[in-house]
Amino acid sequence: MFKTTVTDLLEKALLERTDLFLIDMSISEDNQIKIVIDGDTGVSVEDCMFVSRAIEHNLDREEVDFALEVASAGATTPLINKRQFIKNIGRNLQVKTSLNTIEAALVGANEEGISLEWKVREPKPQGKGKVTVKKEAVIAYSDIVEAKVMIKF
Repeated sequence: MFKTTVTDLLEKALLERTDLFLIDMSISEDNQIKIVIDGDTGVSVEDCMFVSRAIEHNLDREEVDFALEVASAGATTPLINKRQFIKNIGRNLQVKTSLNTIEAALVGANEEGISLEWKVREPKPQGKGKVTVKKEAVIAYSDIVEAKVMIKF
């Protein structure tokens, strides 16, 4: 019952703010509510406060004692939602599949999967030396084991 109420309040808040979306939600046995959100243009402290208030102000602490934490997906958090891939087009990702790991630029994302591009140095087809070759890969979401944004300093 409590989990259903929290889920309904969260869904209502996200309908009001369609730029935000849910990454994860958990409720422990002792009613510790943890919500992780992301947004098409990032997440501000105000966004977290909006979601927190939408839930907290509609629950009665006299009825159920609870703790509520609303956080944004961190920079090193793996990407799991299609909307996260779309908002990160143009950034470099590290994508693990069951076959290999690729570090490449995310150049596209749609309902089925992602498109990556990267350059490698390969031996020339004839003669000595190496040549830079542009590689491309299209990976279905179902084939991605883990994907993270590569942060450069």
